[in-house]
Amino acid sequence: MQLRKHNIDRHQQEDFDVLVIGGGINGAASAAALAGKGVKVALIDRGDFASSTSMHSSNLVWGGIKYMESHDFPLVRKLCKSRNHLIKHFPSTVQEIRFLTTIASGFRYHPRYLWAGSWLYWFIGNGFTRIPHYLSSADIKGREPIIDIAGSVGGFEYSDAYLHDNDARFVFNFVRSAMDRGCAAANYVESLGAKREGQRWITQARDVMTGTTYEIRAKVVVNAAGPYVDQHNALSGERTEHQHVYSKGIHLIVPQLTEHQRVLAFFADDGRLFFVIPMGRRTCIGTTDTRVDSPEVQVTDDDIRFVLDNINKRLTLETPLTRDDIISTRCGVRPLAVKASSGGDRDFQQLSRKHVIDTDTATHHLSIFGGKLTDCLNVGDEIVAAVKELGVEVPYGDYVWYGEPHRAVREEFFHQARLLGLDDLAPHHHEALSTRLWRRYGAQALDMLEEIREDPRQADVLIEGTEYLRCEIRQAQRREMITRLEDFLRRRSKISLVVKAEEIRNAPGLREACEILFGDQADAKLAEYLDSAQAQSVEEMLSADAQVADSQVNNPAHSETLKWR
Repeated sequence: MQLRKHNIDRHQQEDFDVLVIGGGINGAASAAALAGKGVKVALIDRGDFASSTSMHSSNLVWGGIKYMESHDFPLVRKLCKSRNHLIKHFPSTVQEIRFLTTIASGFRYHPRYLWAGSWLYWFIGNGFTRIPHYLSSADIKGREPIIDIAGSVGGFEYSDAYLHDNDARFVFNFVRSAMDRGCAAANYVESLGAKREGQRWITQARDVMTGTTYEIRAKVVVNAAGPYVDQHNALSGERTEHQHVYSKGIHLIVPQLTEHQRVLAFFADDGRLFFVIPMGRRTCIGTTDTRVDSPEVQVTDDDIRFVLDNINKRLTLETPLTRDDIISTRCGVRPLAVKASSGGDRDFQQLSRKHVIDTDTATHHLSIFGGKLTDCLNVGDEIVAAVKELGVEVPYGDYVWYGEPHRAVREEFFHQARLLGLDDLAPHHHEALSTRLWRRYGAQALDMLEEIREDPRQADVLIEGTEYLRCEIRQAQRREMITRLEDFLRRRSKISLVVKAEEIRNAPGLREACEILFGDQADAKLAEYLDSAQAQSVEEMLSADAQVADSQVNNPAHSETLKWR
């Protein structure tokens, strides 16, 4: 909280080269790139960092094999190179994973045709990953016994990559990197619009937590507000060549379905891609690409039914999945860039997630449309180049602003972890404790080893069932700008994704976690979280009731059910 207050004070006292509006993956990468190269930058988000599109992804880092069908080979090439770059520079976080794709009889392409396409995909990606394999139905069953091969005509296996931790954590690490290099970043600060005065922008900002308004001065504004880019441009009077249309994505988190570390890919009944994705002791299932008109979306009864029906048809589970198996849900929009003149009339299913940067050279204003996590390093580099073209000095143009700490730092951490016997302190965790701490915190994990050495209680799991240690929560309090409890439970960690809400609320360590994070505000912050969780539960119940009622209006056969509800 002190860090956030300090940065808000800086917003009011300093003049910046660049103000980045929006702390999703585009804004976080832009801020990290600019700050890393010596540009004086501020970053704000009206919610928490990565609290919109960037926390609702499938956690996949893929080269866009989907776009092979539309022959968008330049985009596939660009995304594959980006994927390879992320695997190389974030080896602990972004790792190769196999995708096993099953093709049903009657699908629009034969499995051998798709297998040949996967080879072309591999060549386009410079042969960076393991080679593809054609699979008969028997091969598929041998590699993954839970797949129902009835009606299957074969399939193929190829490689892309995925995130070990959640997407929001990956995004925040870019924000943290930006702050380490001087960026004045603050969450829960809303832009009320900006206007150009002379040689700089004056942005009216509002501290969402206090209601206080103030001004931020910057030479350049980068609108990285994700699905709200168009709305903010309207506030600032900016006209752009592009605009957004929206694709809704829905995923369900359920108990672990298979111990094999691979993604299972199918084509759903309506032809859309459908994934079963490993998530530690949980599994993420779902699909994307439902066109919607607004960024505000929620999981519907139809969404849940669609996902459960499709997964139960394609897997031979001992007991079919039901609503009771759902631990949590992910639901968000993917903003897709289209030419404003087209009105988004192009076939929606053919639209890609490519990013576009609209530059207004007269006003020194940049807008980032579209984009995906895989492309984040390109976005950062392109924003730096665009800002430099607008006349902003970039002192350290050759500095590499991304990647994990140097190998020597990594070796020192693991050496100290072995001396401490760190992994023996958590023998029942899903993975080695040293590996997990390094992946999440990098060089800062060395400080956590010192804490554990001085006080072994710092290696205790504080919230049961989460594998998060007391020292991790202390780290979050010091360096991760936790403003609300949900920031920690959902975005800095993935606790609320993998643990049911009721279990979190009743966890004995939740109160102590609040004390560590918020000090004398612990009770208020805990009450805020519990009230929010209760309100969300009631809203979901009412939404389900409304959907049942709507579906029964023209169906008298279910009138008794309607009366009962």
